[in-house]
Amino acid sequence: MRGLYSSKTKIRHEIFTEIARMAYEGGDCSRLDELPYKIVPGEIASYRESIFLERAVVGERLRVAMGLSLRKISEHSKISQGVEASLVEEKYYEPPLINIIKFACHSCPENRVLVTEGCQGCLEHPCMEVCPKGAISMVNGRSHIDPDKCIKCGRCVSACPYSAIIHQERPCAKACGMNAIHSDEHGRADIDQDKCVSCGMCLVSCPFSAIVDKGQIFQTILTINSGAPVYAIVAPAVAGQFGPDMKPEKIRPAFQALGFKDVVEVAVGADLCTIEEAKDFMEEVPEKIPFMGTSCCPAWSVMAKKLFPEYADCISMALTPMVLTARLLKEKEPDCKIVFVGPCAAKKLEASRKSVRSYVDFVLTFEEVQGMFDAKNVNFKELPDGEPLKQASSDGRGFAVSGGVAAAVVKAVNRMDPTRTVKVVSAEGLANCKKMMQLAKAGKYNGYLLEGMACPGGCVAGAGTIQPIKKTVTSLELMKKQAEFEECMDTKYEEMLPKLEQL
Repeated sequence: MRGLYSSKTKIRHEIFTEIARMAYEGGDCSRLDELPYKIVPGEIASYRESIFLERAVVGERLRVAMGLSLRKISEHSKISQGVEASLVEEKYYEPPLINIIKFACHSCPENRVLVTEGCQGCLEHPCMEVCPKGAISMVNGRSHIDPDKCIKCGRCVSACPYSAIIHQERPCAKACGMNAIHSDEHGRADIDQDKCVSCGMCLVSCPFSAIVDKGQIFQTILTINSGAPVYAIVAPAVAGQFGPDMKPEKIRPAFQALGFKDVVEVAVGADLCTIEEAKDFMEEVPEKIPFMGTSCCPAWSVMAKKLFPEYADCISMALTPMVLTARLLKEKEPDCKIVFVGPCAAKKLEASRKSVRSYVDFVLTFEEVQGMFDAKNVNFKELPDGEPLKQASSDGRGFAVSGGVAAAVVKAVNRMDPTRTVKVVSAEGLANCKKMMQLAKAGKYNGYLLEGMACPGGCVAGAGTIQPIKKTVTSLELMKKQAEFEECMDTKYEEMLPKLEQL
């Protein structure tokens, strides 16, 4: 749960910090095998039934944080096995991106309805009366559900006046809008990688911290240490992510303290993306395509193309804000390295594409960057003030919340053609995005602009965020008010778009 500093959060944070520290201190990976004993000290387990199990889980998380694959449970090997491959600055993670540490999985029940101790054995027993399959009977004065008859319709759950009947679902599977999670032969969660779009919602939903995504902290810091010019391009959801001491005037010096040459806000690319999508919508809907979906959320875009391939051309071909911002920088400084810093796990998958990798070298989440700040002992209060980020418009920064992309595109269309009316429908969460596409397929949204966001709430709720979602939204609104431009058409970037599209 974002914003809750739990034992799960603590361990993740310590792993990112130790990987970053190891890289900053010379990259001696022989220390990797010792780190589980530093992160989980002593002899008594704190979170699991065995301290040996705790260290084994931490060991796998350390590997994944360096972009390495999980080890086979049935074979003996060191945590550092194969780490030499990650000593190469350009090394990218080994697919798949999202992984399950099997021996950390609790084998949660997939889907069940059960009667709790709260049952009062009441006279009315409405649970029995509403059950369409006769699955409920009274046993020893309490309701009893026959699992072989139960169809998990939930009517008994709603009918119980004591809320004594509950419907349990595996948290990771419930959060997955792609139905990509099932049970293996041992009852442990398993991911169908053909269905997975790497949104990361299962990762943040697993209470046992058994689901992990691969990272590039180590490789990023090696590149910084090499002396290459490395730029951080930060997503709009950065607002408030690093706490109240990371004020707008501290963002640039804070990232420079990590070794970055400079910082550029990805909202610049959002402004460019807005203009491109507005032009595409005006030219193509409804003459060439019945509707147009936005392109900035990679998990939504991949989902739409996977499940509705016949409408793949209805998803905008506009480059995402991340790619457009990176192209803008690479056009000015071809030899520089670009690190996208944001809330999104799926951006790691997007950046692994051959068409994107020449522009975006590394992707880090806010959580991972927090580990870098702690490894370098960066104190935001002690940093000198720097020039605040002010390149982008308020609407560009608004891409971080659900509805923000569509709102920006509508404004751009109205500026280009005040007579044009744009109908909009938005969906957040992949399950809702799927429903939106089903309705579009049925012809319900002909002529519409469709905005899809994989994470409920938008990018501010991404898998790599730190702060509570509502708190981030409040910080983002303040950041939007501080922008020097209101709309994308007010900026100077439109004239650069043709050149960037040709790169």
